[in-house]
Amino acid sequence: MPIAENFPEGYNPVGKISDSEGHFHIMWGPGKTKNVDGSPAEVFSDSDVVAAYTARKEEHVPLGVSGTMVAVDWDSCVADGACIEACPVQVFQWYRTEKDIPAKDVVGQTFEGTGSTVKDERKDLTDKADPIREHDCIWCMACVSVCPPQAIKVDQANVEKHDAASKSL
Repeated sequence: MPIAENFPEGYNPVGKISDSEGHFHIMWGPGKTKNVDGSPAEVFSDSDVVAAYTARKEEHVPLGVSGTMVAVDWDSCVADGACIEACPVQVFQWYRTEKDIPAKDVVGQTFEGTGSTVKDERKDLTDKADPIREHDCIWCMACVSVCPPQAIKVDQANVEKHDAASKSL
């Protein structure tokens, strides 16, 4: 199910994910286990993703949306990597290739931005494409057009929502 067209409506800022240069993007919640139509969210219905969480012995929980102007619904992201491959300015990285921690623990973390920006270098299907360099986005929409579950929304107008949410964190 695609990320909501009206994102971030219905979500609240739950924390920041920072880079070492002082930039940050917001994580929005609550996460979801079901889509609006009642079907299971992609990561809860994709047997390969479920198996990857089981193999890691990690709790598989709703995560929410990472980013605001470049927003990735981590409950829909199936770690395909098409966005990473398509992005001409390397906005995304596989977060686990830098810090191999559960996705539920990324809020409050600072990343160097040294994670892999290569499609096939994810750790496994529990990894997520994180818009760590959201501030570098050139609004080309390449990531949006290639994402199989349509988990990405790029909207430059959301900068105001990012700034407002930043004040509450």
